[in-house]
Amino acid sequence: RGWRCTGAYLRQCRMHAIMQAAPQAPMQRRRRPPPMELLFTMMRFLLISIGLLACGVSGFAPLRPAHKSHSTQSLLVGLSASNTNEMMPLNRGSTVALITPMTCAGDVHVDNLKNLLQYHLDAGTDNLCMLGTTGEASTLSTEERRLVLSTAVEMCKGQIPIMAGCGTINPVAVKEMTQQAIDLGCDANLLVTPYYVKPPQRGMIRMFCNIADMGLPVVLYNIPGRASINLSDESIATCAQHESIVGLKDATGDLSRLESIRQLLSDERDFLLYSGDDNTSLEYVKRGGHGCISVTANVAAPTMHQIMRAALNGNFTEAETLNQPLLQLHKQLFCEPSPMPVKWAAQRIKLIDTDYCRPPLDTLDSAFMPQVEQALQAAGLI
Repeated sequence: RGWRCTGAYLRQCRMHAIMQAAPQAPMQRRRRPPPMELLFTMMRFLLISIGLLACGVSGFAPLRPAHKSHSTQSLLVGLSASNTNEMMPLNRGSTVALITPMTCAGDVHVDNLKNLLQYHLDAGTDNLCMLGTTGEASTLSTEERRLVLSTAVEMCKGQIPIMAGCGTINPVAVKEMTQQAIDLGCDANLLVTPYYVKPPQRGMIRMFCNIADMGLPVVLYNIPGRASINLSDESIATCAQHESIVGLKDATGDLSRLESIRQLLSDERDFLLYSGDDNTSLEYVKRGGHGCISVTANVAAPTMHQIMRAALNGNFTEAETLNQPLLQLHKQLFCEPSPMPVKWAAQRIKLIDTDYCRPPLDTLDSAFMPQVEQALQAAGLI
């Protein structure tokens, strides 16, 4: 678009020059443009040239492919990070499935979001997972997604890997959200199995691989309890052959599948296996997993990081000791559909101002508040 606008401007300048050069009347000398007009025109051409170079345009080169980085896009959203398009590899350990804080009116609460991001930077959280199920991504507009992701990139880029949830039913929408995540400087893409439509395994494999072709590292998200479709172990292993499909979030709660998946994976791939179930995440790592994508980490980030570090280092007794006070919390944060309980808990310990959830979700039922409160007390958080 910028090049087309520049072309139109150049044509206008050329026509202007022709008109200026045309005879004004018989026997009259052609008017020479005033020196200041020539200087102004030269300055315009110089500024246009600088702008084209900044956008990476050379001559009449075509638009850049979709999978390339877009530094100008990052500048447009006002990011301060100089390494916006340098992707950090995902870490093993504790990944927070971050909530999206809202105001009482239901808008994204940017100040609270910044406070949460700083909390995780200080806590040593190993990865950020933005705009997943816990982040209420299905209710956010494109511009709200941009706001959330650009805020995270501005604050955290280069310090902690940022994974954006870009999964939905329609592959076209998945591609658009993935491109936005690339443009804004995210480090990875969490792709949930297409819910509701119950596609065949080959259809899911094709979609995952097509999105991975865009170049942003993909973590598969298998959550049959919500999606009503189960990505098979064989399909996971097939997807893992794609160089840009780098991991799995396993929210089945079925620990027996971990060994089956590991046996099917190539020994040459460092394929990340994350638990998506807080109740069993420690046992998952003890059996060979690489970490968790955790709801509990929203309110107990330092402890979740320490638990995963200890388990990954083989210090299972230490990990069990750290995890013991959180057992009630792992359970009670799902007493009603997430993120209602965890938002109430985050408000209760003053991490956010309100526990507002977008409809059709609601705030936590008052009948469940005492048991979540008790779990927070057992965890030493209040």
